[in-house]
Amino acid sequence: MAQGRFLRVKHYLLCTPILMLLTMAAGCDDRTGADALFLDYQQRISNGLEVDAPSPQRPDNIAAFPARDERLFDIPETRQGMLDVYALRECGITSLVAQRNNQLGKVAAPSQHWLYELELWRALRGCWNTDAVSALDEDDRQRLLDLTRTKTSQLPSASWNALFGSSEWIASFSRASNALAPDAAIPLTESLAALDYLRHATLNQFNPDWTTQSSTLESHLYTLQREPLTAEILRSLMLATQRLTETTALLEARLAERPICYKNHTNPNADRLYDIFIATFITEVQPYLARLSRTSRQWLEAINALLSAHPISLPAIEQYRRHWLSLTEPEAPWEQFNQAIQQHVKLWQDVWRSCDLMPKA
Repeated sequence: MAQGRFLRVKHYLLCTPILMLLTMAAGCDDRTGADALFLDYQQRISNGLEVDAPSPQRPDNIAAFPARDERLFDIPETRQGMLDVYALRECGITSLVAQRNNQLGKVAAPSQHWLYELELWRALRGCWNTDAVSALDEDDRQRLLDLTRTKTSQLPSASWNALFGSSEWIASFSRASNALAPDAAIPLTESLAALDYLRHATLNQFNPDWTTQSSTLESHLYTLQREPLTAEILRSLMLATQRLTETTALLEARLAERPICYKNHTNPNADRLYDIFIATFITEVQPYLARLSRTSRQWLEAINALLSAHPISLPAIEQYRRHWLSLTEPEAPWEQFNQAIQQHVKLWQDVWRSCDLMPKA
């Protein structure tokens, strides 16, 4: 029986009433993108149920990203006298220190500060395996030891600040963003590669065999800046949740008045609603939800993998991560989105079972 329903959909779409519904939906709403898709769905279902469409509420915006002083570690400046630095010249750090102390070094981007700290730590660590150590007196050896320990302890903070102090990373969480459009070309491959590189760099910063180039690091950061993908995905999840919840409430209110079908027998109104359901939810809305689900899971998994690669964190970031980026927290956008889909689909399944119209595909 379901197969017959699917065959009849194409014929029904050619009929005048459904074309009128499409025209009415397009004329009453000037929204674009994903919201236009959901509002059109709501309007068509409302017409099929012969009830008023819900008044769409604007979804909340995502929260502001933590302020600079809440998301960055304070790294005390290491001060060494010129004579003390010169005494360690055989370790190859004098030119590094000079670069850091010049005007360009003081205004360099956080990512460049991390690269400097990384190079300095490697020079200090490598110096212990050279003949330069035997030429140092006891005080200078102790100075080398203290400096190496200090830079070792500071490197994770420098790595963290390189990410959370970069304008490129912050731009990915911009509140001035929109939901992903149904036909949007999402640069997911390049963006995921950027996150994976940053995760790999974090995990390997203490690995002397791993190397990076400034241009490579900056290129991956720039990829994240080109499109605020984190914010767009979160806004998309929240919009979908809002509209599905509204449509579910619309259907529940109608069912509370009277059922669509009685005693597993269909009727002309149920047939008409079924055709609208297939033509809108199954054909248009569900593919967008499936794409959003796949994209969101991939992106949030990659974001959390990057954050988990850092051995340190800060309370404000952990709170933001739990409330907005989590894949398990019930109140986070991802779980709210899945709950809204499950409730919406279950309600439709109950309706079509009562009409003996459950789709078989």
